[in-house]
Formats: sequence, structure tokens, C-alpha cells
Amino acid sequence: MAKNKKTRDPIPKEFKTIEELQEFWDTHSVADYDDQFKDVHFDVDLRGRTNLVAVEPTLMQELVKRAHMMGVSTETLVNLWLSRQLRQTV
Repeated sequence: MAKNKKTRDPIPKEFKTIEELQEFWDTHSVADYDDQFKDVHFDVDLRGRTNLVAVEPTLMQELVKRAHMMGVSTETLVNLWLSRQLRQTV
């Protein structure tokens, strides 16, 4: 018994907008196009992130909430506040 072959829309060569791209992939499954993709290999250097600081979880939640309210990333908010604090203590 032969399998039913599912027909699929072709992937557009180009999307005019991000919204067009999102709409296409919101309505199509990547699994249906697995033969269209190719493997890629790349190296990642994680040594550049040596300045990590542990933040108490409830404090981090508040930082994330405040950053969102201000429309900035949490990293930006933390850097801004630390810069101000360092300037005030000199």
C-alpha cells in the first residue's frame, strides 16, 4: 500500500516583511520541509562571558519586571543602575 504524499506550499524565495515570514511559518510546519534544510556547523566561544554575577531569584524577578516597564532589557537596567551607584560613591 503506497503512502499518501502530502502536498505542500513551496517556501517563498523571499519574504517582503517579517510579518509575512511569521505568517508563513505560523501556518506551516518545519517538519514538512525537512528535506529543504541543510546542516550547518559553527563554533561558539563561551569564554567571553566571564563577568557573570549571581542574582537572588526574587530580586531578579523584580529587575525583569522593572526593565519591562521601562522598555529596556534587564541587562541595560542593571548596567544603568550600577553605573549611577558607582558614580555616586566616588
